[in-house]
Amino acid sequence: MSGSVLKTILAFGLMAGLAACSSTDTGGMFSGISKSRTKPSDTGGNDPKMVVMQGACPQVYLRQGTAVYRQYAKGVKKNVQGLADPNKLVIQATLDATTRQCRQTAEGIVMTVVVRGRVITGPSGADGTYTLPIRVAATDGDTTVYSELTKFQVAVPPGQGNAQFIFTKDDVLIGRVGTLTRLFAGIDEGPYNTK
Repeated sequence: MSGSVLKTILAFGLMAGLAACSSTDTGGMFSGISKSRTKPSDTGGNDPKMVVMQGACPQVYLRQGTAVYRQYAKGVKKNVQGLADPNKLVIQATLDATTRQCRQTAEGIVMTVVVRGRVITGPSGADGTYTLPIRVAATDGDTTVYSELTKFQVAVPPGQGNAQFIFTKDDVLIGRVGTLTRLFAGIDEGPYNTK
């Protein structure tokens, strides 16, 4: 077989392989890449495309002192460390891991923040549904650019005494990401305020 015939066969084989990887790929090597998403526009015009970002997505940190939450029976007074009689403990919730995803939109960077945690019932607790006040906040240096508190419900199944949970906060709009941009998540025991 001559060299020119061999080159022609290889060229056709390469073209056939590239044709198999078309833009209508529903599986294969591009199946793990997120397609662009849309978000309704406030202006009523065409929806701006949302492009998933990888490298410039700021990390989410568990704010010091807010990763552990203890709820005691009503009327029990806590000391300055936030502790009380352990026999009066209803639940203890602990946040232990975070992840995130960023999307570039016409309005700026929009993040999805995910936090994993666990609730354990104490001596005064029981199976049932408990509400955790989880706050997600973003700062750029000394300036707060986003802050929202969510009343998140966690159900402890009968006979288990504990439950793992995943908290997800979508549409965290932080505008632009600077070198000092930081995201925080934590359980906020202060007065309930959505902003």
